[in-house]
Amino acid sequence: MDYNEEDFSESLPVKLPITDVLDLHSFRPPDVADVVSEWLDAVHEKGFRAVRIIHGKGIGVQRKTVRKLLSRDPRVEDFGDAPAEAGGWGATWVRLR
Repeated sequence: MDYNEEDFSESLPVKLPITDVLDLHSFRPPDVADVVSEWLDAVHEKGFRAVRIIHGKGIGVQRKTVRKLLSRDPRVEDFGDAPAEAGGWGATWVRLR
């Protein structure tokens, strides 16, 4: 059976293992804010206090979306560029309360 894009127009929920790293490369840009928000809920509930979000370097759209969300989340104590060996400006480290 052949599939086309219309067959997948309704997004199905995706179950992800909850770890201290979220890689956004496989998500559509319009979904990023919801994915990050739900992931933050899950990691905070599990007790993680130091996490990393990989958004890629590109032209900075994902980075801006992620950081805007982080700046408004009361659970976030601090965030910034990851160290070079952990993605540099293509990833954001986050410290949760």
